[in-house]
Amino acid sequence: MDKEPLNTKDLEKQVAAREAVKYIRDNDIVGLGTGSTAYYTIIEVAELVKNGLKIKGVPTSEHTASLATSLGIELLDMNAVEYIDVTIDGADEFDENLNLIKGGGGAHFREKIVASLTKKEIIIADAAKKVDQLGKFKVPVEIVPLALNYVVRAMAKLGGQGAVRMKDGKQFITDNHNLIVDADFGLIGDPAALSEKLNQIEGILAHGLFVNLAAMVIVGQGTEAVTYTK
Repeated sequence: MDKEPLNTKDLEKQVAAREAVKYIRDNDIVGLGTGSTAYYTIIEVAELVKNGLKIKGVPTSEHTASLATSLGIELLDMNAVEYIDVTIDGADEFDENLNLIKGGGGAHFREKIVASLTKKEIIIADAAKKVDQLGKFKVPVEIVPLALNYVVRAMAKLGGQGAVRMKDGKQFITDNHNLIVDADFGLIGDPAALSEKLNQIEGILAHGLFVNLAAMVIVGQGTEAVTYTK
């Protein structure tokens, strides 16, 4: 049976992934993102490894680790590396300043640590992810469960209203055994300022605003790859 043809978004993700892996060099340590977009990167990296490229990967989630291992990519623990040469990951939104909202897949804490360790953070996306202003996509906030009500009240004071993420009728639990609240702050005029305010709320492990972490965003537009840099 023939494989189903990819839809436009998936084709654009694949185009972006194929462009992004060109930045990987032999013997690099490579951060491997999480989610539907990063999936295409992992497939491309695995093909390069199969053809002789020597790299070691650092996964951003248990799911990514499982997929990468199944495809023959050698992995390193995050604590075993002092830096990462290049990371390729996805985003739920990005703006012209390369600010991001991430965390639709619930892995943004580990993604943020990996991004912070990375010399070149490359984000790949389909064309619909580019926005004039962040905030249509809610900001995922990973919260230590015992602090949930306190954090929700503190975010409300900043204008953020949200609900605990659910999956299959149950509360979604992250790889770090925490909860996620998807917080709606409306359109975000100053992502850096909101990021800093959220960083000051005790009980938040990580939020999905990524500021000054991406070196470039590669977008698939039809069959072409378009690169955005600051």
